[in-house]
Amino acid sequence: ALIRPTLPRMGEPPLQWRSLRAGARALALAEAAHADARPWACVAADARELERLAAELRFFGGAGLEILTLPDWEILPYDQFSPHPDIVSERLATLARLPQFRRGILLLTADSLLARLPPREYVSARSFTLERGSALAVDPLRQRLVQSGYASVSQVSGPGEFALRGSLFDLWPMGSEWPVRVDLLDEHIDTLRRFDPDTQRSLDSLASLRLLPARELPLDAASVRDFRRRFRLRFSGDVARLPVYRGVSEGLAPPGIEFYLPLFFERTACLTDYLPADLVFASDPDLQQALATAWEGIGARYEQYRHDIERPLLAPEEIFVRAEELAGQLARHPQVLLERLGAPDAPATDAPGPDAAAEDGETAHGTAPAMSASLSPRDFRLDARATEPLAPLIDFLAPYPGRV
Repeated sequence: ALIRPTLPRMGEPPLQWRSLRAGARALALAEAAHADARPWACVAADARELERLAAELRFFGGAGLEILTLPDWEILPYDQFSPHPDIVSERLATLARLPQFRRGILLLTADSLLARLPPREYVSARSFTLERGSALAVDPLRQRLVQSGYASVSQVSGPGEFALRGSLFDLWPMGSEWPVRVDLLDEHIDTLRRFDPDTQRSLDSLASLRLLPARELPLDAASVRDFRRRFRLRFSGDVARLPVYRGVSEGLAPPGIEFYLPLFFERTACLTDYLPADLVFASDPDLQQALATAWEGIGARYEQYRHDIERPLLAPEEIFVRAEELAGQLARHPQVLLERLGAPDAPATDAPGPDAAAEDGETAHGTAPAMSASLSPRDFRLDARATEPLAPLIDFLAPYPGRV
């Protein structure tokens, strides 16, 4: 049976959807997104839960439900290495789509809410399109890709890379699942084809291709000058000897440069700046506590590393949004609290007790015994070489036909 959830309204207290068992949360969100003309956002606890929730939503929502994901960087605050290119690619694709996002579900983690972002106009202003049959000057394109953060390689193997081989121009656009091969004919684009990076075999052809910037921060000459100026104003001493300053001055992106993002822009943005005003936020009831805990962790990391004279740090308030400020921004949106099965306020009838288990446990051998919550732990020695390695566990569970 489908779940028909109540939809929240603007200006009303958060709704509570209670006792959502297993995939019921994804089913309820999918039904709500189909029934509602507004876009939705759901906050997952971590990257693993986000991936699982996305798979469940694709199953329940079908092809008609647009699902965007904004993963967090999956690095700790002030780490001295950058996020994986695949993560950056997915984030940029989502940021480019959000200004036109009118219906569907956005999935993100609590850490993604806290991180400051480039201004809304950054991605659109630095994106451009290649079309089949249009003129293409290779040298200006190569220079533009380098300024956008793309790396020149001999053979592309990941997002944010490009390679020029005669009349073939291979590049892996950010936000794209596959790399694209541009076949040139007399300085015009003859074909645009996706290809398999492992076998180098061509796949389907494209009429046009949109290229996003390779990073969430710019590395063109003007942006580098602005970074150098703000860095000197922000930090004292001989900054020219610092690795971060030297790397950006050479047009490179040193590891961990994401934690200096505010120095590239006159102002930064929050995720809520990208979202429609009527977007509905769905989260666990303890989201605010999770944000407060994350903020405490950011402060602890800052205190741990801020004394490194070779790598001066920006204060947490410059890179992240305070939990209290973020709570005020979220309060302007309709909200739904997703309470899991077994939450303190959940009705007792949602969790079947021993009587219900016995009532539902009729088998050919009679009534099955109830599984007691106080059952003593058992140690099952599983033999991986046996024909049925899980046989001890299966035999133990045989009298209990319900869910385990």
